[in-house]
Amino acid sequence: MNFNLSTTCYLLPTVIAYFLDLIFGDPQWKWHPVRLIGKLIETLEKRLNTNKFNRLISGSVLVFIVTGVVVFWVYFSLKLARSINPIFYIAISSLYIYFALSIKDLAIQVTNVYQALVNKNLDQASKNLSLIVGRDSDKLSEPEIIRASVETVAESTMDGIIAPLFYAFLGGPVLIWAYKTINTLDSMVGYKNEKFMEFGKMSAKIDGLLNLIPSRLTCLFINASSLFSGKNLVNSIKWGIKYLFKGPEGNSEATEAAMAGALGIKLGGINFYNSIPLQKAYIGDNIYPLSTKHIKESIKVTYIASILFVITGVSLIIIFGRR
Repeated sequence: MNFNLSTTCYLLPTVIAYFLDLIFGDPQWKWHPVRLIGKLIETLEKRLNTNKFNRLISGSVLVFIVTGVVVFWVYFSLKLARSINPIFYIAISSLYIYFALSIKDLAIQVTNVYQALVNKNLDQASKNLSLIVGRDSDKLSEPEIIRASVETVAESTMDGIIAPLFYAFLGGPVLIWAYKTINTLDSMVGYKNEKFMEFGKMSAKIDGLLNLIPSRLTCLFINASSLFSGKNLVNSIKWGIKYLFKGPEGNSEATEAAMAGALGIKLGGINFYNSIPLQKAYIGDNIYPLSTKHIKESIKVTYIASILFVITGVSLIIIFGRR
């Protein structure tokens, strides 16, 4: 065991940040780092995504500039904090990691959809869903809204919880914000349409690679969570393992498959994006018809998966120490 002050300064911020997010959720204010990164991406995209440049190259330049700026800022601000005081360093590190997590916020947003459905307000449920998904939601039926909600929970468990925690344990705030920057780039320019097909290719490619390991870990921890939450462990493993050894294109499907198997429901089908249909493979067994309760059950699975992941990460670092 190699547990010392350095390990404490490295490990404690992640634990603090996790509980801050559980208690307070993601702060909704204009100076949130993700919003600032989004504004930077928006500004640069307007200048770089033009016919004056090769769009693949200019999109790669966007990735390099935005990621470089964010990593530079986080690294040197932490270096300054460490030179002032170890406690100050832990506090700043904790805040950086806290801003990168979205455990409670995910639960709140999806619960808003659930509550609207329980109140038989389909229009409100569609509006609430539109805040957390990229697909068209205004004409969805109740089962389709439920499906979209559960799929969002499964995918967000990866890129909003497990992946940030994974990179926090692996490399602290600097690595977590390198990941969050790429993830934000992908969410803003990584679309397969005429405007972003070439320009966003590098963002999408790197995001897929960065999520390759976290998505499989998410799959495994959803499997484990299904055991502790009284769901179908065997079915969760059966469906999750189908995507375990696929490439980056199977990232979101792996997490959705594990969740679908755990809940005994079928996910996938046709989604519409700006009225353009996209067929996704069907995932899971239709053991139970989609019901509003599955939204709440998916949130429960996600919470337990996040707890298990934090416990595992902390245990491994305490046992082996920071290398």
